[in-house]
Amino acid sequence: MAQTLYFPLLLIALCSISECVQRQYHFINENKTWTEAQRYCRENYTDLATTDNMNDMNQLMKSVKVNNGRVWIGLQKTSVYNWHWSSGDPTRFLKWYSRQPVSSNNCAYITGGLWYVWPCSTTIPSFICYNNKLIVIQQNLSWSEALRYCRQHHVDLVSVQSVEMQRRVMNVVKLASTEAVWLGLRFSHILGIWFWVSGETVYYQNWARGNGTSEICEPTVRSGAVQSGQGQFWISRPETDQLNFICTKY
Repeated sequence: MAQTLYFPLLLIALCSISECVQRQYHFINENKTWTEAQRYCRENYTDLATTDNMNDMNQLMKSVKVNNGRVWIGLQKTSVYNWHWSSGDPTRFLKWYSRQPVSSNNCAYITGGLWYVWPCSTTIPSFICYNNKLIVIQQNLSWSEALRYCRQHHVDLVSVQSVEMQRRVMNVVKLASTEAVWLGLRFSHILGIWFWVSGETVYYQNWARGNGTSEICEPTVRSGAVQSGQGQFWISRPETDQLNFICTKY
């Protein structure tokens, strides 16, 4: 029971400064199809809006500048039961209206804080993009120092929750001056699991061979880093190591 209570409290403490939000949402008041909205977001921001939890959804709704209007988000259906985000992230959080989704329509919009299906080829008056930019900090800090730096100067240490985010990390990590670069990845000795400081469970994984599986036996606290070379796989390092790190920024 004590362990069950400890982990949520640990996440709350780690997320208290950034409020576990890594995306900034941008409301665009232009009439477009879903595909046109996706193209616009990818050219001018990062992608059509993605939400992973209720905190994300609350932040997204703050950006909406119409009352009960239809607004595209980045949710699309690829098969009868398979919905995914435009960014490639899996759907871990859903906010459907009680009778949705029930049709063969393949894209989603929001109105009044709830999600509805709609034909992708139809134009609607507005959509929401998000930004999620990464920056390599070429300072050699411990993991805890890196976390503090990102939260004071940017948003947070980066969380890598999809293949798409891993690709973005691989693009920027080449700028690092150390052989590995801190991620927002931490090991809990109490629960014996890895977790992201954003509050997310580790679903997507990209561990180098021999890493990410035996940390419970390690005498020092372990944190996750990504190699700046050698394929950019994740590795487990003592949290006192001095490395460059990647922050998310707006």
